[in-house]
Amino acid sequence: MCSSDLRTPSEIFDDLVMDAVEELEEHWAAELAGVEFAVEDVPPLGAESQFDPETVTDRGIPLGRLFRDGLPGIDRPTIVVYRRPIEARAVDVEDRADLVFMVVVDLAAEYLGKDVDEIDPPR
Repeated sequence: MCSSDLRTPSEIFDDLVMDAVEELEEHWAAELAGVEFAVEDVPPLGAESQFDPETVTDRGIPLGRLFRDGLPGIDRPTIVVYRRPIEARAVDVEDRADLVFMVVVDLAAEYLGKDVDEIDPPR
């Protein structure tokens, strides 16, 4: 068994988020320098109720959210990715990585006031 097999699902997910952030920062590092990225297991209760452009949802369940004013203890804009809803929707690790990247890009685009295709042009 190699050491990477000893990582928890949470640690593996954190790495997917960091990979997405690093890829995004290749072109947008200066614009995103003041943004914190975080992972939470699940969205807060009641978060699924209404449309909010600062929340990425699937069938009403939040997958991630932009907190422009930060969170308690974090006094700068924060993009939070919700692990469990994304894991429930992904069929494998590649699909999970793609979904994480999509959520991070959508919320970064919202933060920057740009179109998603401008942040991550179609290939």
